[in-house]
Amino acid sequence: MTLDKNFDPAAIEARWYAHWEKSGQFRPERGDAEPFTIVNPPPNVTGSLHIGHALDNTLQDIIIRHERLKGKDALWVVGMDHAGIATQMVVERQMEERQDKRTNYTREEFVEKVWEWKEESGGAITGQLRRLGCSMDWSNERFTMDDGMNEAVLKVFVDLYNDGLIYRDKRLVNWDPSLKTAISDLEVETTDMKGNFWHFKYPLADGVKLDNGQDYIEVATTRPETMLADMAVAVHPSDERYKSVIGKEIEQPITGRRFKVVEDEHADPELGSGAVKITPGHDFNDFEVGKRAGFAASEMLNMLDGEANVCQSADGLVPDEFIGLHRFKKDGIDGARELVVQRMKELGFLIPHVSKNKDGETQEHDAEPRTIATPFGDRGGVVIEPWLTDQWYVDAETLAQPAIKAVRDGSIEIVPKTWEKTWFNWMENIQPWCVSRQLWWGHRIPAWFDEAGKIYVAEDEATAQAQAGEGVALTRDPDVLDTWFSSALWPFGTLGWPEETEDLKRHYPNDLLISGFDILFFWDARMAMQGIQFMKDVPWKRLYLHGLVRAEDGSKMSKSKGNVVDPLGLIDQYGADALRFFMAAMESQGRDIKMDDKRVEGYRNFATKLWNASRFCEVNGIGASKTLRAPQAKLPVNRWIISEATETLATLDKALGDLRFDAAANTIYHFTWDRFCDWYLELIKPLLQGDDAAAADETRAVAGWVLDQIIVMLHPFMPFITEELWHSMASETGGRNYDLIVAKWPEPKAEIDADAKAEVDWLIRLISATRTAKVELNIAPGTKMTAHVRDGDDALQQRIERQASALDRVGRLESFSFDPAPEGATAQIVIDGATYVLPLAGAIDIDAEKARLGKALEGVSKEAKSLEGRLGNANFVEKAKPEAVEKARADLADKSAEAERLRAALARLG
Repeated sequence: MTLDKNFDPAAIEARWYAHWEKSGQFRPERGDAEPFTIVNPPPNVTGSLHIGHALDNTLQDIIIRHERLKGKDALWVVGMDHAGIATQMVVERQMEERQDKRTNYTREEFVEKVWEWKEESGGAITGQLRRLGCSMDWSNERFTMDDGMNEAVLKVFVDLYNDGLIYRDKRLVNWDPSLKTAISDLEVETTDMKGNFWHFKYPLADGVKLDNGQDYIEVATTRPETMLADMAVAVHPSDERYKSVIGKEIEQPITGRRFKVVEDEHADPELGSGAVKITPGHDFNDFEVGKRAGFAASEMLNMLDGEANVCQSADGLVPDEFIGLHRFKKDGIDGARELVVQRMKELGFLIPHVSKNKDGETQEHDAEPRTIATPFGDRGGVVIEPWLTDQWYVDAETLAQPAIKAVRDGSIEIVPKTWEKTWFNWMENIQPWCVSRQLWWGHRIPAWFDEAGKIYVAEDEATAQAQAGEGVALTRDPDVLDTWFSSALWPFGTLGWPEETEDLKRHYPNDLLISGFDILFFWDARMAMQGIQFMKDVPWKRLYLHGLVRAEDGSKMSKSKGNVVDPLGLIDQYGADALRFFMAAMESQGRDIKMDDKRVEGYRNFATKLWNASRFCEVNGIGASKTLRAPQAKLPVNRWIISEATETLATLDKALGDLRFDAAANTIYHFTWDRFCDWYLELIKPLLQGDDAAAADETRAVAGWVLDQIIVMLHPFMPFITEELWHSMASETGGRNYDLIVAKWPEPKAEIDADAKAEVDWLIRLISATRTAKVELNIAPGTKMTAHVRDGDDALQQRIERQASALDRVGRLESFSFDPAPEGATAQIVIDGATYVLPLAGAIDIDAEKARLGKALEGVSKEAKSLEGRLGNANFVEKAKPEAVEKARADLADKSAEAERLRAALARLG
């Protein structure tokens, strides 16, 4: 099979992936080999491949392919998440398009429709991961709601409940009125919104007054509607203004509800009036103040229903005109907020905000304009309401302790280490984890209630009934579990737990987890807690946290900005290998990646460079190597490239072992492009085309071996082109016995040849310096020249004789003399203490070249001086856009370097 003239990624990618998967190459039988395990963060069943997925999965695939090549039983667990909220939303939207809705069906009927949707439309991302080249164990693909995971989830819930680590409690939750479910803190996105800050008078009851004679306390709020459920006013214990009224009562003007002035350090004497109205049932800070004031959660007032419409409070004091109103203006219709402000103003209890217009005239407004940090649900898209409700909670504080210890004692290594501080800070201040969701799609909570409200938790209804006793009517909890509850079991649930399977014994704990830092708390920390609790060991030995892929200007990608990059589009344009290599080369520990299509294109060019180098080898009789061990070599250039390959392998292995993806990619890139393609193949042309058959045979053997090493070392990064070249290069020698994906990692068993390295490095530097001098002096590249060597010794003379052919054919230095150079203009090159003098007579018009260089130097110096003046001007540096200042600095650096180059060129001419 001869390689095509042009490299076409699309032509090879689909063919090779289908072959690998069909032939079981992603999980070859290696029962006796050392296991190595990664679990993939299960993407949502509703999801499509985005650029973050492309980064995350590329890094995982690099590692798993590397470990597979090293002979390990490499398992990359793959599956999908049922994505409770997201999936239910998708199915309900489809129903709406057909003028249908969920509530037209029983729960069981709706869940069946979701399963039907999953089978027909879900999981598109799995095909997209295949396009990226991900070598996952698809033969054992999992789903967070498959039978095995369902069994694991039920057992974990029941065991945690029996151990007192799951409990039911009435607490404030983040309530999404659009989805009508609780969501976690991590699913809340805070956005700055324009809003208002109202000030009100809260009258003291029973004729009580402050020491200054005032008969009210001033309070302020951004959410006036909540005063319908106010239960106290808090003041700081040390605030002298209010000491005389602590324990006295306020009479709320709209509801008539009487409640006390309480002391609490939550109130800040320096902010506003120093007094804070307290609504324990609708504010997280107020909830804690309410508890400290002695209110049980069951006593706290609620004034909203699940759609955030006003309902009657338990004490019946919300006026009828408010019942049914939305919490604030919606769809152009005023809500409770607007009516509360109106009524308080009519009653004389609104304190106006006073400002001055541009003419200095005083103006009164109902409220002070403010920018307010407002919580939104990341999926429902509406303002989150703190809502008092009964939910199920995990005692995360108790479960977090072993996970904290595991990082402290090194059982879990976090890379980069800088993320440890974030881990400890979150885990040491962790709050109870609300795990119940008011949905129909998901793992239904295994809890039943009798008519008295007593709870029975069991893995099935029969067991719950046995606990309750015969004849006791039971009703199952309608809620489902938070999606992250099941995915927290992924490292062991996917391996067969709670059964003691062979996979579980071999592959738990996993070796590595690669994760975006943005799901450190959603997923990673919860896996650590559940893994240690149920397996008595950490879920993985190392946790690698990568950054985000950002837009080219460094901003976060978002659909609203129109800067989202489609990885499939990049694959269509440049090929999967190029995108993968970009991700690896740009992945620097602790940093985000800036998207850059030009860099992706550059790595497509790198693949083309390797393709063309392979075609050169093919044309020159260079084929696949027969051995893992490096061939025997006598010629310095062959001993040099073997040494370079050996050093590259060691550097690459260390970089991958340290999870330095950028260093690993750059190591193989520079060896392939610079050392092999640009230099070695050029330097061996005279040998391949010469009369010395033994030298040519040795060179072909070495070149074939080195190309094999490149193909294998590059395979984790660029799997498609390397598999194609692996087989193509062996087509003339009977083909390969196995695919590259399951080949052996290089074992050159070669020593570093210092003498050969020194000699060829000298050769490269001399040729490079000669080429640079020609460019600077405007000498045609093909011009042959003579070099007169000054301060050279016998060893140098022998080196020149050995490399005469390469110096002539590649360096265009046709002869060397150890005699002094003739009089006249020369170019002088110094390498390792020896000076190579190149006479210029006949090569260029020296006077004309001096004039050209002088004119160019004058122009560039003038530009540099102008830039120095701009940068020396404080007004420019302080007032210009930062990018303009940075560009000026970069331009000055370029012009200064160019001026230095021109001076050096003039100096060469004397």
